Amino acid sequence: MKRPSYRITGGGIAIAAVIAAGVAWYVHGPGPIDFSQGPKVALSEYKAADPTGVPATMAQAGLVERGEYLARAADCMVCHTAPGAKEYTGGFAFKLPFGTLYSTNITPDKETGIGNYTDQDFLNAVRRGKRHDGARLYPAMPYTSYTYMTDSDVLAVKAYLFSLPPVISKPPVNTLAFPFNQRWAMTFWSAFFNPDTRFQPDTSMSPEWNRGAYLVEALAHCGECHTPRNIGFALDNRKKFGGALTAGWRAFNISSDTKAGLGGWSDDDIVSYLSVGHAKGHGTASGPMGEAVDHSFSKLTAPDIKAMVSFLRSVPAVTSPDLPDTLAPRAPPSHKEGMTANALGKSVFEGACVSCHGWTGESSISPMATLTGAWAVNDPGATNVAQIVISGTKRYTPSGALSMPSFGNSHSDAEIAAVANYVTARFGSKGSKVTEKDVATLRKQAGQ
Repeated sequence: MKRPSYRITGGGIAIAAVIAAGVAWYVHGPGPIDFSQGPKVALSEYKAADPTGVPATMAQAGLVERGEYLARAADCMVCHTAPGAKEYTGGFAFKLPFGTLYSTNITPDKETGIGNYTDQDFLNAVRRGKRHDGARLYPAMPYTSYTYMTDSDVLAVKAYLFSLPPVISKPPVNTLAFPFNQRWAMTFWSAFFNPDTRFQPDTSMSPEWNRGAYLVEALAHCGECHTPRNIGFALDNRKKFGGALTAGWRAFNISSDTKAGLGGWSDDDIVSYLSVGHAKGHGTASGPMGEAVDHSFSKLTAPDIKAMVSFLRSVPAVTSPDLPDTLAPRAPPSHKEGMTANALGKSVFEGACVSCHGWTGESSISPMATLTGAWAVNDPGATNVAQIVISGTKRYTPSGALSMPSFGNSHSDAEIAAVANYVTARFGSKGSKVTEKDVATLRKQAGQ
């Protein structure tokens, strides 16, 4: 009896190679500005104003001052500072489904910080995800976005960080479960998902657009929160800026979609939201976005914010089918009108919330406390509503600080779920169905 042959022909190998290449291409996906069809060129070949570096008004600033501006634009401090700790000393906890990851100390301390990093070490860490000791960084450090930064900008940030006082501070040990605790595996992840290339301007677009692209993609790394992930946990730019759940918060759609994205916002609305964290009729930034506004976007110059708006306007529309087509209008002025079926939620709202937010959802205390028009209360998942109730929020405005206290310790999971459901039903387009279990999960993600 003749044994079967398992010989693979050259044609079979070719077909398998084509299939493998197709799968790899699909998983990898397009780059962050590939949606713009114009020719991309190296910075050295770009004839218009250089879109990288600091704004023109800081052209004569010293290296450290330029580095501080860029570090703020890159929002380094927020992720490298634990609550209540000194800035840049690390220890901030990233709560992940497979454990907790802690950020590193990036002060110039030689024992626990980056004081021994050479220029090349720093470039490797920021743009390639490779530490001074050769170990690989996890992509909680957004090096796949920072990879587009120029040498001079990265080293200006290093100069600023090295101008800070060194602080001895060793973060807690990561608690990642196997196989996610295997750093060596990130070598392969980075090889596949990190382009390790610098920003290339699009010659068909304006200098302002290119400046905005550099700020949004390379420095502010907006996609890291607002773009969904693919099966490899890398950004899926086919759904660029379509919104995602990040660290227990919902980062909303910021594509040009007219219903769920920024397509229905005016330029002034977007400028206001980025600059002060509030846009009338669209809500107030809170959670990680509020921190980004307070510590990063609000520190940028007006022309830089305008450039970001120019770029954001051009991002193709991505729909958010789970969000309503229209936002709910102002609620009735009386507690007797509107949604009252959720007795527990109404009771909690009346006792803890109404004095600031009002029965109509339009605050008489501050526009930032107005609920009407906010995506958070129109989200049927109520993720951000529940998180704000659990953790509270503190915002810094030109007129001073504005705080909402945390109710995570004073109220039970059942009460928080009930008030979240009441708020979305009264002030949003569709009531949520948050459960006690959902709130317990959000507590963990918020570090409560």
